[in-house]
Amino acid sequence: MSASFDNPFDQYLDNCRTRVNAAMAMQIGTLQSEFSATDTQAWLQRLFDAMRYSLLIGGKRVRPTLVYAAAQAVSNSASNATLDHIACAVEFMHTYSLVHDDLPAMDDDDLRRGSPTCHKQFDEATAILAGDGLQTRAFELLAALPDVTANVRVQLIAALAAASGARGMVGGQAIDLGAVQQKI
Repeated sequence: MSASFDNPFDQYLDNCRTRVNAAMAMQIGTLQSEFSATDTQAWLQRLFDAMRYSLLIGGKRVRPTLVYAAAQAVSNSASNATLDHIACAVEFMHTYSLVHDDLPAMDDDDLRRGSPTCHKQFDEATAILAGDGLQTRAFELLAALPDVTANVRVQLIAALAAASGARGMVGGQAIDLGAVQQKI
């Protein structure tokens, strides 16, 4: 059954959501690591399952849509693969922030997008590691951008780090925690 859209903007949003969901499923990564040949495979599988669960549970995908729209607005000649990597990196970072925000030490939420939060579906320690894994995967994706100069890659990594760090998203979370039960 296909979705019915009242306007082209809704269709555009749906197309971007579909595109980034497919790209994220491919870019989440695999268990291949220096630990792959050991008997720790089940523990790595649990971590990757938690990362995949949190990332692919759904969402509006506004941030990746803004990546695609911004590139289109400036007639960017970046390849689809490059734009997908950037869109994925932004959504990986956003999902990391949601996983950590839901933790008992933060907002202590039980549900995210109508499903159990990562720490409820798995456990708190796994949720912390899943968030950390998503965050570092975001930077890994930007560092390996196809068809992009090293200078542009560094600029994108620096921009994401600044926007998500203590002077950005993490700082906003600190303000949020400090303002609990206070009138601002």
